Amino acid sequence: MKYKYLLLAPAALVAAGCAQLPPKAVVQPAMVPERAPQGAELPKIELTEALLFQYLVSEVAVQRGDAGLAAEGILDLAKSTRDPRLAKRAVEVALQARRETQALEAAALWQQLEPDEARAQQAVAAIMLNSGRLEEAKPYLEKLLAAEGQNVGGALLHLNQMLSRQQDKSAVLALVQDLAAPYLNRAEAHFVLAHAAWGAGKTELALREIREADRLHPGWEGAALLQGQLLQRASAAEALNFYRNFLSDYPKLQDVRLAYARLLVGERQYAEARRQFEKLLADLPGNPEVSVAVGLLAIELKDYDAAEKYLKQALSGQPRDEATVRMYLGQLFELRGRYGEAASWYGSVSQGEQYVTAQIRYAAMLSKQDRLSEARQHLRQIEVQNNQQRVQVIVAEAQLLRDAKAYREAFDLLSKALEKLPNYPDLLYDHAMAAEKVGKVDVLEQDLRKLIQIKPDYAHAYNALGYTLADRSERLDEALHLIEKALSLAPDDYFVLDSLGWVNYRMGRLEKAEDYLKRAYANQRDAEIAAHLGEVLWARGKREEAEEIWRSALKENPRHETLLNVIKKFVPAK
Repeated sequence: MKYKYLLLAPAALVAAGCAQLPPKAVVQPAMVPERAPQGAELPKIELTEALLFQYLVSEVAVQRGDAGLAAEGILDLAKSTRDPRLAKRAVEVALQARRETQALEAAALWQQLEPDEARAQQAVAAIMLNSGRLEEAKPYLEKLLAAEGQNVGGALLHLNQMLSRQQDKSAVLALVQDLAAPYLNRAEAHFVLAHAAWGAGKTELALREIREADRLHPGWEGAALLQGQLLQRASAAEALNFYRNFLSDYPKLQDVRLAYARLLVGERQYAEARRQFEKLLADLPGNPEVSVAVGLLAIELKDYDAAEKYLKQALSGQPRDEATVRMYLGQLFELRGRYGEAASWYGSVSQGEQYVTAQIRYAAMLSKQDRLSEARQHLRQIEVQNNQQRVQVIVAEAQLLRDAKAYREAFDLLSKALEKLPNYPDLLYDHAMAAEKVGKVDVLEQDLRKLIQIKPDYAHAYNALGYTLADRSERLDEALHLIEKALSLAPDDYFVLDSLGWVNYRMGRLEKAEDYLKRAYANQRDAEIAAHLGEVLWARGKREEAEEIWRSALKENPRHETLLNVIKKFVPAK
């Protein structure tokens, strides 16, 4: 049975975005002034005591959290006075109260009172879009685009944001095609069409449109990024080739280089990824996040001196998450076997979110030095702030016991913890895994079914139960159903793909089993996946290929129990 614990995964962290560039400025819309717009004629209304009282009552209602009552009062005032400022305020308050019908009525009144006010038209269009009334919003959007003149490009790009929450992506594409039709000489029109086509699953159309955007506006970084994403969906190799060629023409576009570097990490081309991050670092010498990325890639490439240099450089640049960088340095020195220095770095994380994790890492390091009792004692003296941290520490201690093959002790520890904290998902999952190690499959099933009930989207609970049923019972149809459910929740998870391969093997579907296991192994060179894949290949008569996979996995995992057992089972001792 597989355990999902992440201790040091630099490549995954880089790919997940640890090297974000500094955010670009985002222009926020200005607040609408309460004075009359220039040139606007306001109604000549006497400010009577009744009007003032109604307005004040409405605003007090806003302050007291009764936005619904306030919206009714202000909209009533706007209708009776015909004052566009009150209509605008009624829109704001109705939206705050989530009264969409009232907000639309107020916005329509505002637009009627100020027919040339773009913000009134935007309000009507936005409220209609929010309720999915795309066709009704179209004339307002057309008018807004037409009013932009030479600045229509920015308005076209804003459509993506306005339409991003729509569920009917095909309807969005049809609307965008209509709205963009008069502006097909603009790169922005093709960009927004590409984006809409991508959302609707029309990849070929999206690629045609984004390439036209690139033709009309060569070197546009936003279009290049979208084209790279579209190509990556079909072929990572094509996306890499596109980024490489684009950067040869436009080498200073940092966001494209970042996307290229992160894709290289995802494809495990670590040496080239490091070169790209180093180029980014040359352009952004003071950027600590890029320094962290280069340092993590250097760890992956086992260039520990360079990793130390870059991580310390990141630390001196005041990174957003200094504690995490200190953790990486601790892990780096641990990998080098310099445990005293590793302990100093872990110890330097004295507070904050990473404190407990750093203490757990230090305990794991002690255990690795055959100091299990000392490691457990260290875990037990950690000052936790809440039950979630308490569970984190208990799970860590159980993991140390499992690593030491003290399976019964781990099971008892988790059982005792569950008596006090019966509904914590991590405890239930780990208790189930410990139960499997001591042969209590009935307890495993009970724990995992309870976990699924508590947390129906917990993919690994379905996967673990399905895998166990496939491996230890004849309930194969049930196992397949559970694993397929896990795959629907975590489509790219290599552990789930491995389980799906294994249940197909147990069902005699060897070709399917090989396909799933090869996909899993391509995503993660895990020893247990290698053991399963080799066994399926052996069953299909591909014995040389099976032995090669086992030999390769054994070099990295010479003591892996499952791998050793499967080799002993099939390969005669020499």
